[in-house]
Parts: sequence; C-alpha cells; structure tokens
Amino acid sequence: MNPYSKPLPAPDADSAPYWDGCKQHRLLIQRCEACASFRFPAGPVCPNCNSREARWMPASGRGTVFSWIVVRHPVPAEVYGAEVPYTVALIDLEEGVRMASNVIGCEPEALHAGMRVSVHFDDVTPEISLPRFRPRE
Repeated sequence: MNPYSKPLPAPDADSAPYWDGCKQHRLLIQRCEACASFRFPAGPVCPNCNSREARWMPASGRGTVFSWIVVRHPVPAEVYGAEVPYTVALIDLEEGVRMASNVIGCEPEALHAGMRVSVHFDDVTPEISLPRFRPRE
C-alpha cells in the first residue's frame, strides 16, 4: 500500500460505526427505530421524527448518479495532480439517502444522471477504507 497523502476522515461518536463498516467493506447507514427512515450522514437525532433511537443497517451499496463535477484543476496540485481528471458525485442510494463520493472505473465524459453504480472500497490506510462507486449494468 502506498502512503496516502490526502486528507483522511476523522471518525467521531456519530460516524465511527460507518467507518468501521467501510473498513470491513460493508456500507452501513443509520435507520431510525421510531419511523424506520434511513439517514445519512449519521447523527444523534432523526431529522424526520426527532427520535434518538437508531440502528446501523447494511446498505445495498447500489445507487444512481444524481449529479457530479469533474475536477480538472486540482487544489492543492501537489496532492491531487496525478489523479485529474476525477469525479465527485452525489449518489442516490437505493435506501433513499444521498451521499457524496467518487465515481471510478469510467471516463468522466461517460457519466450521466441516472447512471447505475455500486460501491467499491479503497483501503487507503490500515485504518481507513473509502467508499467509491463504479458503473454497473
């Protein structure tokens, strides 16, 4: 594994189970115990019903591209320069939540709204695996 020089997430009390799941190559999202709505990002209170009761549930890892940008001018260039162009996308997961991530495995020009994608985990350090998405049929 090459040394990872980009910023890393800092798991906190709300997000630690999510990052633990990613390390195990499992996409987990919170589900409210009171109203059964999924929520992402994780938080202590359900934005739908204000309940504090939640459970971490496995997500399908499947979704569609809602929107995206193509980064062609990296900032800072010394950290991201070798990766341009790359995409940052909003992914609508089948569970009804939206998350930001990268789409890998296709040229940026091939992306389109509604493109079907599935999660792929990139082990960037021994402690952190990042969820990224690839096109699927």
